[in-house]
Amino acid sequence: MIRPRAFALLSSVAGCVIMLLPGRTASAFQAWVGSNPGTRTARSLTRHLPRHRKKFVLVFNSVVSASDGPFPARYEHEVIEPKWQRYWAERETFKAIRRPGKGKKYVLDMFPYPSGSGLHVGHPEGYTASDVMARYWRMCDLDVLHPMGWDSFGLPAEQHAINTGTHPGVTTYENIANFRRQLKSLGFSYDWSRELATTDWDYVRWTQWIFLQLYKKGLAEQSEVLVNWCPALGTVLANEEIIDGKSERGDHPVERLPLRQWVLKITKYAEELEEDLKGLDWPEGTMTAQKLWIGRSEGARVMFPLACSGAIPGSVEVFTTRPDTLMGVTYVVLAPEHPLVERVTSEERRAAVRAYVREAAGKSDLDRTATGKDKGKTGVDTGAKVVHPLSGEELPIWVADYVLWGYGTGAVMAVPAHDERDHAFATIFGLPIKQVVAPDAGSDALPVEEEAFVGEGQVVNSGPLLDGQPTSEAKKVVVEELEKNERGAAVVNYRLRDWVFSRQRYWGEPIPIYFPVDMADHDTGDPRKDDPHTIRFDQPIPVEEAELPLKLPDMDNFAPGNDPQGCLARAKDWRFFKKSDGKWYARETNTMPQWAGSCWYYLRFSDPTNLKRAWGEEADEQWLPVDLYVGGQEHAVLHLLYARFWHKFLFDLGLTKHREPFLKLVHQGMILGTDGEKMSKSRGNVVNPDDVVKEVGGDALRLYEMFMGPLEAVKPWQTAQVAGVVRFRDKVFQLVRNREMTDSTEAMDDETLRLMHKTIKKVTQDVETLSFNTAISTMMIFANHLASRKTETLPRAAVENLVLMVSPFAPHLGEECWEMLGHDQSLACHPWPRYQEELTVDDVVKLGVQVNGKTRGEVSVPADATEADVMAAAMEQEKVASFLDGKRVVKVIYVPGRILNIVAK
Repeated sequence: MIRPRAFALLSSVAGCVIMLLPGRTASAFQAWVGSNPGTRTARSLTRHLPRHRKKFVLVFNSVVSASDGPFPARYEHEVIEPKWQRYWAERETFKAIRRPGKGKKYVLDMFPYPSGSGLHVGHPEGYTASDVMARYWRMCDLDVLHPMGWDSFGLPAEQHAINTGTHPGVTTYENIANFRRQLKSLGFSYDWSRELATTDWDYVRWTQWIFLQLYKKGLAEQSEVLVNWCPALGTVLANEEIIDGKSERGDHPVERLPLRQWVLKITKYAEELEEDLKGLDWPEGTMTAQKLWIGRSEGARVMFPLACSGAIPGSVEVFTTRPDTLMGVTYVVLAPEHPLVERVTSEERRAAVRAYVREAAGKSDLDRTATGKDKGKTGVDTGAKVVHPLSGEELPIWVADYVLWGYGTGAVMAVPAHDERDHAFATIFGLPIKQVVAPDAGSDALPVEEEAFVGEGQVVNSGPLLDGQPTSEAKKVVVEELEKNERGAAVVNYRLRDWVFSRQRYWGEPIPIYFPVDMADHDTGDPRKDDPHTIRFDQPIPVEEAELPLKLPDMDNFAPGNDPQGCLARAKDWRFFKKSDGKWYARETNTMPQWAGSCWYYLRFSDPTNLKRAWGEEADEQWLPVDLYVGGQEHAVLHLLYARFWHKFLFDLGLTKHREPFLKLVHQGMILGTDGEKMSKSRGNVVNPDDVVKEVGGDALRLYEMFMGPLEAVKPWQTAQVAGVVRFRDKVFQLVRNREMTDSTEAMDDETLRLMHKTIKKVTQDVETLSFNTAISTMMIFANHLASRKTETLPRAAVENLVLMVSPFAPHLGEECWEMLGHDQSLACHPWPRYQEELTVDDVVKLGVQVNGKTRGEVSVPADATEADVMAAAMEQEKVASFLDGKRVVKVIYVPGRILNIVAK
């Protein structure tokens, strides 16, 4: 409302000279007059408004801005931005609705983990990019689903709970509230009615349901897996969390132990996971990372029969991609964990081998496979031998920790002449190096005694069957011989390992499995009292689907402890229970990893309130797959691979009609601190978006992050440069507020008309390719052009098109300007501006004229001018002519619309 004081002043000058702001102010006058028809001010304004429309001065707006009116004299972000955030929320402007016959776009961010520290300015970059596209596509008359939620299980909340005694659920939802507030302050066009958190029990229900489907199909099973167990921390550690055999956190000793774990058999989908990458619009680096992680390789399975004393039966199985080098094998290596190690080791070597195995158990896989001059290979001879499958030669069996039990067969055939790791090992231990592949003539390869030759070439020293054959043919011949002798076969192998799905932590989804408990005393025994009992882990029983979700118990102590079963093993009243049959049962005490909830959240967003299914067929048909997925490159081979695996499984169950979840993937570049380093509290270089919003507003932050450089690039935050986009924002605002508009088409001069259409075309193309920095630069040029016009009025069409183009980047500014221009409805779904191609091409172009490669002048010629026309115009330039005086033109190079180069002697 406008205060009475403002209207009193307006009333006193209404018969004199008052200026209306174009469109918006007239609308405000008319609205006020309509609701106050009997007042003196209304009668005066009604009488004078039509007659003096062109003569009004800026009394109304200066008075209104001094009170509490709708049109401030400057862009007051602290007033304007909350105003439009309330508007969108009250009207559910961005609620995703499917309309018959309309296309759709599903725009998704990799949803955040709601940490206690909140967002820093690096986070909104990807969110702003996806929001620009969501807003743009709405204006292109597409139905848009743009949701937001929270990946809220995980270690940080649990660690905070351990340190403070506060339940992780409390801090998690406090953090969510803070994140939500921060995101809303930036004006993101999320459909908040679809918000979810992976910790919501109605969401956990369906995560557990999917696990049960995996279990029923044999893709979730228990297995003894070698893990990095840290007794001091009471948890399994990833390889990346271990340095020199000790935990990165706390420097505690780590053991390699076989523990009962739940494993998801992602390897069953290895072939599909690689093959279906071909149809995706993903960054090349991420595609390559997934291919390498899946690691498809064609080769041969080779069996080396044991030749140990005592005639121990069996063979050592290896996989090789180079069967052509089989005749160059000089020894075989087993991983320290290989079950054959203890069986085949001779008595005189047993003590040394056991000591070595114990030592290897304290190393991580990364330590064991590290390369470099300072990483010497270690190993020990078992005293046992194998028989070469083709030559019959006996070869020694060694144990070495550079071979991993979890990769391939846990054994390798060592060909030191043609493998770098085998060469290093053989050199250290004085083992034979036999060359069986010779490089092509002219190669600069060193002798194999000095360096392994790993390339392809001609087979040598391998007998009459193979000598002289190229590598490609030799591979086929060797495989045929192995199959003939029943010592091997052609196979396809994958580097990908099955997914260890167990965590010994509290804050995760309970795995919906339980086991029978055998009591020593069946009548009075109670496992909750530690009465003698045995949990039958070999007889897993799935929780009934109707009993989901299986919730976590309330606990006061969340510390993992030193029990590999996890801290839930201490919640005995929860773990042990009786059924109607009177028998005791024990729940699974491992929880799911954080990745579980993020594997399928994009599906639930399509149908978040469905109580009967995780999502319905109609929702899948209407919204899936995700058209644009924006998030960090660090998830290339974890989240993105796991989600694709779950999706393919759900596709096979008929629960989705789409083979892939994410059609287009974009990685935003990291925003560094002002010191050029990654933002972190320890470095003190974190920039809080709340501070930026408070100082200059959410639109300025959005504009700056999109203007910093290419979306995918790594960029340092530079606070001083925010002022540039603030000036642009304010310029657009002042254009609308302080200049009168005209609807006359004659007011649009040719230069403005053509620049407007060029701007629309360039911005449209840039938005389509996510080239947001150049789109903003183009709009800046157009805004400067409009601001530089000396006329009293501006063409309404030019200003409105500028406002519409700016709005996806700076939505609060766009809405405010749109309202000032006299529009009653939000521009959120207003049609995107269109351009006329013919008006994007200049009739006259300026091009440089060079003489012998140096610019000597400039000419203006018709866009379709011929070389002769341009040459004639150039010769009329006195400066150009002077450089040609007395010389002979020997060549003319003409690039239409760009340059003319005259070569003269």
